[in-house]
Amino acid sequence: MSNKINQSSLITELQKQAGEVLVRHRSILDIMTKLDEYNARINRAVAKSVTSCGCIGIEAKKQEFSTDSFHEALSMVDSHVIGSICPTCKEILEQEIGAYIFFLSSLASTLDFDLAKTIEKELDRTKTLGVYGMK
Repeated sequence: MSNKINQSSLITELQKQAGEVLVRHRSILDIMTKLDEYNARINRAVAKSVTSCGCIGIEAKKQEFSTDSFHEALSMVDSHVIGSICPTCKEILEQEIGAYIFFLSSLASTLDFDLAKTIEKELDRTKTLGVYGMK
């Protein structure tokens, strides 16, 4: 339980800090477009891990799903990622994901809701619905 509280306070602290330091992109329109920008930068960093670095590969194919059981289906689906992300690419992705989280925190702050509570609610929904809430 203390770990959940600690993580929740970490998210709350980031949201508070984002609300205090965001000056240049304070408009909700700026925040929305920055979220799109960093989403694209995350996608680009993953693609560059494949095409420039080569630390990972992508081998995509049709996903085969079993209708017999969820656990069987879960063991059959694949991420299509081959290999492991290298430290350099991981650092770049962490920076891009961090910036995305910053702007997500800014959006929550601008719209005056608690991101930590939102995350907790989503976790509770996911736990409650289990396999029936598949996304």
